[in-house]
Amino acid sequence: MTSDSSHGEPILAEVVIIGAGPCGLFQAFELGLLGIGAHLIDSLPRPGGQCTELYPDKPIYDIPAVPVLSGQELTERLLQQIKPFGVKMHLGYEASELVRREDGRFRVRTTAGAVFDAGAVVIAAGVGSFQPRRLGLEGCEPLEGHSIHYRVRDASELNGKRLVIFGGGDSALDWTLALAPTAQSLTLVHRRPEFRAAPASVAKMQDLVAAGRVRYIEGLAQSLILADGALAGVNVKASDGALHALEADRVLAFFGLHPKLGPIADWGLQLERKALKVDTEKFETSVPGVFAVGDIGTYPGKKKLILSGFHEAALAAFGIQHHLYPQKKQFLQYTTTSPVMHKRLGVPDN
Repeated sequence: MTSDSSHGEPILAEVVIIGAGPCGLFQAFELGLLGIGAHLIDSLPRPGGQCTELYPDKPIYDIPAVPVLSGQELTERLLQQIKPFGVKMHLGYEASELVRREDGRFRVRTTAGAVFDAGAVVIAAGVGSFQPRRLGLEGCEPLEGHSIHYRVRDASELNGKRLVIFGGGDSALDWTLALAPTAQSLTLVHRRPEFRAAPASVAKMQDLVAAGRVRYIEGLAQSLILADGALAGVNVKASDGALHALEADRVLAFFGLHPKLGPIADWGLQLERKALKVDTEKFETSVPGVFAVGDIGTYPGKKKLILSGFHEAALAAFGIQHHLYPQKKQFLQYTTTSPVMHKRLGVPDN
């Protein structure tokens, strides 16, 4: 598996899969079994979708033949499963444009500048791309990406800075612990005494507070402090009613993610209640050559289960094969006995 960030010539692909959650990963596997290569695009910095971003440690009980595993474990097993196929991953890339060309192929453009030339497209985007929950204070928008951040892309840029971090989950605590040694000052603000982060991380944070290396305030952001249009700090109202004016060069807000249909809504695909209408034979959308699996798709009797998404991906793979190679006869082969599939999977001969 590789991550390609080239912005030159369009990247030629048999199939582009938009979304690297469980259904997108399994779609790559099902295509690989049929000898079809895939590129995976995801707006998140790592694969796994909701499983790794929203509940990496929560148990999942309804994966066949696996009594229980976490969202992170499921992702890791799916990644292991697609290794033989050399699937290329493009992470941190949000698909911004999908255009069907006159020759029937598709141009997929991303916000990171990469462009794909694909024979078919699978949208496995869950309930849409995940966007960070924003700080929501007046004057935030012009500062986002410069002095207000929802992700840390370059930790070294924060060295020696006065930092205010908002949040009580793993991201907020992890970055508090990571940045405290190099920051000029660091204040952690969380709206309630209970944290969603790992207890060990909370304990380490509390040790830093006790040592005077981190300041902690239980409260909420009230307003930004600006100087000539630049960030100078943030006003925080504590749970006891006190107002704290915190000096800050950078504000980091980790309030989690929320799904947003985003550019998909503008791609000319038939929608029903913010989901893509698909058939149940091959899970093709209203545009030939564009397929949808997982929570993003809808049809009569649809159930938003990972198990259902896996079933959809299996049928979509055959639909994609027929779309790409309509003259090719299709045979149902079993991984147990098929020498062709064994070769694709790298299974040694007996």
